[in-house]
Amino acid sequence: MFRSLKNIDSAYQQTKTLALLFMLLCFSVAAYAIYAARQTAAAAQGRIYVLDQGNLLAAVSHNVKENRPVEAKNHVKRFHEYFFTLDPDAKAIEYNVSQALFLADESAQRAYESLKENGYYNNLIQANISQDIKVDSVSINAATYPYYARCYAHQQVIRASTSTSRQLVSECYLRDVSRSSNNPHGFLMEKWRVIQNNDLRTERR
Repeated sequence: MFRSLKNIDSAYQQTKTLALLFMLLCFSVAAYAIYAARQTAAAAQGRIYVLDQGNLLAAVSHNVKENRPVEAKNHVKRFHEYFFTLDPDAKAIEYNVSQALFLADESAQRAYESLKENGYYNNLIQANISQDIKVDSVSINAATYPYYARCYAHQQVIRASTSTSRQLVSECYLRDVSRSSNNPHGFLMEKWRVIQNNDLRTERR
C-alpha cells in the first residue's frame, strides 16, 4: 500500500514537472512570437511597395536629416548649373535664371540684375555666345546652422572663334525652407557671392 502511494506521489511530481516545463515552453514561444511580430511591424513601417509596370519595387524610408548634407550639395550644384548655363536665346536665359532664383534669396537676384543692367545677357545673345559650367565640388559645413557652403566650378565660354575656360569659386549659407516642385531639397541659399572668377586659358576653335 505504501509503495502504491509512493508511486502515485512520484507520478504526481513528474506530471507537475512536465506541466511546468510545458507552460514554460508555451510562454517562451509566445514571447518569441510577440518579439518577432514587433520586429516585423517595425520593419514594415519603414518600407512601402511601389508597382511599376508590373514590377514590385520596395522603397525603404530613412531619416531625412541623414541626407541633408548630400541634398545641400546638390542644391548648390543645381543653382550654379541653372544660373551659369546660358545659350544665346532670351527665353532660354530667362527660364534658367528663373529656376535658379527659386533656390536663392535676393543676393542672387541682385547679381542677376547687375549682369542684366551691364548688358551681359544682351551681349551673349548678339554675339551668339554659349556658356556652360561644370561643378567640380561643393563643400558643406554641417556643424553649424545655417550651413556654410563653398562651390568650386569651371566655366566654358564658347564664342564663334574662341573658347575660354574660367575657374569659379562662390560661397553662401543654406537655410531650411519648405520643399516644393521648384525647390525639392528645401534649402534657400543666402548671402551668395562669387569670390573668384578667373580666366584660365583661351583656345581658338
